[in-house]
Amino acid sequence: MNKEEIIDRFHSYEPNIDAILISKAYDFSEKAHSKQARASGEHYFVHCHAVSSSLVDWKMDLPTICAGLLHDVIEDTPVKEDTLRQEFGDEITKLVLGVTKLDHLQFQSRDDAQAANWRKMLLATAQDIRVIIIKLADRLHNMKTINFLDGERQKRIAEETISLYAPLAHRLGMFEIKSELEDLAFAVLEPEQYHSLNKKLELRVAEKEKTLAEFTQALEEALSSSQVQHRITARTKSLYSIYQKMLRQAKPFEEIQDALGVRIITDTVSHCYALLGIVHSRFKPLAGTFTDYISLPKINLYQSLHTTVMGPQGALIEVQIRTEEMNRTCEYGIAAHWRYKTGDGKEDIHLEEKLNWLRQWIEWLQDLKSPREFLESLATDLTLHQVFVFTPNGEVKVLPAGATPLDFAFAVHTEIGYSCIGAVVNNKMVKLDYELQSGDICQVLTRKNSNPKKDWLQIVRTARARSRIRRYLRDRGLEA
Repeated sequence: MNKEEIIDRFHSYEPNIDAILISKAYDFSEKAHSKQARASGEHYFVHCHAVSSSLVDWKMDLPTICAGLLHDVIEDTPVKEDTLRQEFGDEITKLVLGVTKLDHLQFQSRDDAQAANWRKMLLATAQDIRVIIIKLADRLHNMKTINFLDGERQKRIAEETISLYAPLAHRLGMFEIKSELEDLAFAVLEPEQYHSLNKKLELRVAEKEKTLAEFTQALEEALSSSQVQHRITARTKSLYSIYQKMLRQAKPFEEIQDALGVRIITDTVSHCYALLGIVHSRFKPLAGTFTDYISLPKINLYQSLHTTVMGPQGALIEVQIRTEEMNRTCEYGIAAHWRYKTGDGKEDIHLEEKLNWLRQWIEWLQDLKSPREFLESLATDLTLHQVFVFTPNGEVKVLPAGATPLDFAFAVHTEIGYSCIGAVVNNKMVKLDYELQSGDICQVLTRKNSNPKKDWLQIVRTARARSRIRRYLRDRGLEA
């Protein structure tokens, strides 16, 4: 794909914006990297081109696409910040600086360097979400070309991708990118498992093709009578998500039922529920498989109805039902909400609300001084597996799997956390290190003048709780 194709694709969704700056950034970056080659032997600019191509796929704005083209010029070429600012202005330069590593500093260890770079990138992301979107496009192409690196570097990059980048994409609701990053890393870290599962999945798709076709036809017949606007697509779980489910449930691939499924996409929320009713009246639902992520969305913006029903020949088929907007959000997450200005020039309040959790979370992470603790806490809070725990009043708190009543207490309020002395879960007294489960109702017991203890740091799992405890201990000269 050449420069003109990128500009044409940009104009397909932004027809009224002059793309001369994209052309300028393209030429500037190509010239800056002219004497560089990648490990594959390709011209280095191929990478910058690929990053900008992903950003166009995600329908990002002009400054983001330009920054994607230029994202490595300060880090990898003689181009200086002042030159970039003079040529492309403050906005694009800030985006490039946000994804530029701190390679000019000396670090005592790889952990120090990794933690410092993540801190820097997350702080830049808190100011402008587009920074992490560029970084995800950068990492996606690096993972696609990782086979040209030596084995040790492949493993290190794949581990960072699967433990930090993919979960961050998940938390931002960018499921397509998250799944692609996971599968690319999985192929590096567990090549035998990856290839074995890939073959089994291909066989199952071939075997179930007729079943899925029959089910889809019967489903279409059932839905057509409703005259509700909809479209049906087939879906396959990613290899890594299948592998993780096998590990969690201690089951072989042959016993994983929802590797294949269908997705029904419609126009309104009310139509989602109407179509669900038709599906359940026509096909027998499997007890305990219905989940409503529309009325209770995930923290990463994900919304959909999930149910598993009995298809032809007794086949179990997962059905997901969502609106077109939910589907766009599912694919691109926060990137689907990238517009910082609405038509009248006012800030997108909804986008700002969606970013509040990220900003607050980054603030908590700043209190963690140890690089290893910072990285571990980051990985924990990015976990793909969450639990939904309720207060006695019915308010839900979303926590990472493994979270304790102490984490819950701090999620309710810092002062509740400070004065916590115990907890009652589902009407039973539990220890503070009890692992909460989805659906638990947790009542925090408090006592006036009770204070956080050092050993609480060994119990809590969330960055918020850890940050608050450390701050309390530090302010009183008690920190270990």
